[in-house]
Amino acid sequence: MRVITTQEELESVVGAFEKSEFVTVDTEFIRETTFWPILCLIQIAAPGIEALIDPLAPDIDLKPFFRLMANEAVLKVFHAARQDIEIIVHLGNLVPHPVFDTQVAAMVCGFGDSVSYDQLVQKVTGARLDKSSRFTDWRHRPLSDKQLEYALADVTHLIKVYQHLSAELKREDRAHWLNEEMDILTSRETYDPHPEDAWKRLKMRLRKPQELAIVQAVAAWREREARERDVPRGRVLKDDAIYE
Repeated sequence: MRVITTQEELESVVGAFEKSEFVTVDTEFIRETTFWPILCLIQIAAPGIEALIDPLAPDIDLKPFFRLMANEAVLKVFHAARQDIEIIVHLGNLVPHPVFDTQVAAMVCGFGDSVSYDQLVQKVTGARLDKSSRFTDWRHRPLSDKQLEYALADVTHLIKVYQHLSAELKREDRAHWLNEEMDILTSRETYDPHPEDAWKRLKMRLRKPQELAIVQAVAAWREREARERDVPRGRVLKDDAIYE
């Protein structure tokens, strides 16, 4: 299975995708030792086209991919889009638009809250996805054919899922129900949270105003440090230490 590793290949495949009405998109990344996710693989598909892009290849610049993500004429389809979009915002300094999140659409169509991709694919297409490569170290090169097939399945099956959900939304006249959620997903503010709001991530009960003020200040400091040093928040200061 071929992976795109050169600029010429990337420009060519992006040109093909730009002729599509929609593309399905997924990413593989790791962030165990960093604050910002490390992008390791990009998967894209459309009817009749599919591609795996290696963002770690030394001779590749992702500008064509980001151009596709910003193309208003091409709908970008994700499942549980938040983390994928966060990566694109961080690396490409843009928010993909327009966007369709199949997890949100599935909820609107009655599949339940936060339905997983595997479950949704099985319910819509009847296919059972191989999960054995789920815990791959996506930085490793070369990736095996089995790992690449697993990654590509995240976008190839998504085509039928999107088409089914889109038709269902139109049939039930519920397409407008997604607008508010998609507006949030495509808002730059969603991906540029203020460090002063970092305390809201913490699960705690504070009874005194002065306690809250201290926690807010410490959590904001930790957030800035973690971003600047590109390390997990817990590497700077554990949650428990903020409470003490």
